Amino acid sequence: MSNNSRWWVAAKVHPAVSLLLLGSVLGAALASTAFPIARALMVGGLAEGQYWRLVTPIFLHFGLMHLAFNGLWLAMLGARIEQLYGSIHLLLLVFVSGAISNIIQFSWQGSGSFGGMSGVVYALLGYIWIKGQFVRQTLLQLPPGILGFMLVWLLVGMTGILEVLLGVGVANGAHVGGLLIGMLLGLVFGLLAVARSR
Repeated sequence: MSNNSRWWVAAKVHPAVSLLLLGSVLGAALASTAFPIARALMVGGLAEGQYWRLVTPIFLHFGLMHLAFNGLWLAMLGARIEQLYGSIHLLLLVFVSGAISNIIQFSWQGSGSFGGMSGVVYALLGYIWIKGQFVRQTLLQLPPGILGFMLVWLLVGMTGILEVLLGVGVANGAHVGGLLIGMLLGLVFGLLAVARSR
């Protein structure tokens, strides 16, 4: 194996994104081959002090398409943030937005039987979108097609048509909650960046 392999170079440049992707692959493997273990990582058990279960559902993926879709968006959006602000900044965004979007999804659905990185993906989208209004960095300027596609996908998911056509549930609460918390964090950090520049 050459150290010049493209994936190796990408992993060295974006270590947090790489770790999150690896966690998602492991979570997908658990969800498909060891569901009782995966079930123990879903939201629940808070009364017993199992607070990690607010975050661990972001790593659980149910099927290859679920993993690929979330992994692609995580790599694309997360790499932008990690490149600009570092791994710790990205990981804090992921874990805060993951916990909040999972709480919102749990409240919305009333069940802890969900997983995936899509709430985080929408948070990263909202963060880049709003912070990019304050900080004129190239990496914070999303092409309109990407933003439009993700917002349309959010609305399509809320119609219930994906459950009918694909037979899969959609974590609408996590999507909406993630987008809103990401926008809020983008606003806060954007205003802080403007204040620092003055």
